[in-house]
Amino acid sequence: MTTTRPVLYLFGSAAPPVFDVAKVVADAQGRGFDVCLGLTPTAARWLEPQKAELERVTGHPVRSAYKLPGEPDVWPKADVIAVAPATFNTVNAWALGITRDFVVGVVAEGIGKGVPMVAMPCVNAAYARHRQFERSITELREMGVRVLYGDGGVDGDDGFVPNQPGQGKPEQYPWHLLLDTVEDITLAR
Repeated sequence: MTTTRPVLYLFGSAAPPVFDVAKVVADAQGRGFDVCLGLTPTAARWLEPQKAELERVTGHPVRSAYKLPGEPDVWPKADVIAVAPATFNTVNAWALGITRDFVVGVVAEGIGKGVPMVAMPCVNAAYARHRQFERSITELREMGVRVLYGDGGVDGDDGFVPNQPGQGKPEQYPWHLLLDTVEDITLAR
């Protein structure tokens, strides 16, 4: 399975902005990427009604589970991986190396393989105050992941900023920052 376009693994967790993933796929494709979509189990359940269309648009299976040993890979090799929206659970599991889910397993292994990665959390302010969350953000950054959150944003932009619980604005999730960073990473290679 070869492609002349750079391959983007776009991985989403179960936060409300994931419902806009079809638009994000289209935007990434418009920027020249071959997109493979992976979802956490809950995000996959949320997007089940869209799965066939997402597979048609990407030209690849939407994955949310590990393949069986001996099964061939169904995706081309990633040039870059983007994880967004990255929930509290996904960020912490990734930083701690808890690879129970396919998405977290791929990105945890991707660190060791040297695959360039960017993540943009989507958590409310209550989760953000949990001590482990900030530790996890720091840990991912120290492992080379570009995390678009707080003061670690790109080009002076702070990335995702948490809302108070129950006051989320999924339509304002800054997907463009994620894709701009994916492009920057790809051009730098």
